[in-house]
Amino acid sequence: MSAPQGYIDPNFPNPLGPGDASIIIYGYTPSFALAVIASALFFLSLVVHLIQVVRYRTPYFSVLSIGLGLEVLGYVFRALSSRLDPYRVAFFVAQYFCIVVAPVFFSAAIYLVLQKLLLLAPLSKPLPLSPRSIIVIFLSFDLVTTVVQIVGAALIGSAESNRRSPTTPNNILLAGLSIQVASFGFFIVILALFTTRFLGEKSSSHVDVGRARIMIVTLSLCAALVELRTAFRLAETAQGVFGYLSSHEILFAFLEFLPILLTVLLFNAVHPGRFVRSAGTVRNVV
Repeated sequence: MSAPQGYIDPNFPNPLGPGDASIIIYGYTPSFALAVIASALFFLSLVVHLIQVVRYRTPYFSVLSIGLGLEVLGYVFRALSSRLDPYRVAFFVAQYFCIVVAPVFFSAAIYLVLQKLLLLAPLSKPLPLSPRSIIVIFLSFDLVTTVVQIVGAALIGSAESNRRSPTTPNNILLAGLSIQVASFGFFIVILALFTTRFLGEKSSSHVDVGRARIMIVTLSLCAALVELRTAFRLAETAQGVFGYLSSHEILFAFLEFLPILLTVLLFNAVHPGRFVRSAGTVRNVV
């Protein structure tokens, strides 16, 4: 009988329990240190964010806290994989679900801030999409493609657990990521168009222009980071379950963990409660 294709940790024998795959689906044994550091940093960002939501009275921005909570859970499951059983399919699927779903809430936060800016400072030349359409269209794409990704990841786990080929589930995952990269890329075009037109406006009596510009730059950076992370996931999936990108955790750290961490820290530093205000109230915001 031939050995299973994939990674087997020579220092961590497979328990061969009912919930274990024949290989470590991650392509490596997850780093316990990375999982703990990531959980701690996302938790600290979550605490700061919750304080900011209350202080600046921005309940619409609470979506970020949901994403942060999922990030914390995702890395907790990676820590469990590292310490208890890296072959356990349930741990892999749970961490994948949390870490894949979380950025949907960060994207939603970006959409909501752009909508708020559009409502506070209407452009003399409107965008192709209304503020409401931006939320409905792009959030719908994110939700559908994320469900497809979760289904694909769950099927990969099932295939590996039952020693079947993961090719078809991987293709499902690839389809979801491809559409997500394309749809968010289109949103970035809309954001760039808004930025160009807003900066081209002579003046605005409805919003503090200086603070709004800082917020727009932050939005652009966050959108680029989220797209970088999703593009990495797409390239990783395109290579297949046993590809180079999916089997080196250092790439996961720099192209999944780091972009998302920078995104939430940027929102902590440049919170819309401080930087998206009407001109008449901005002087009261510290």
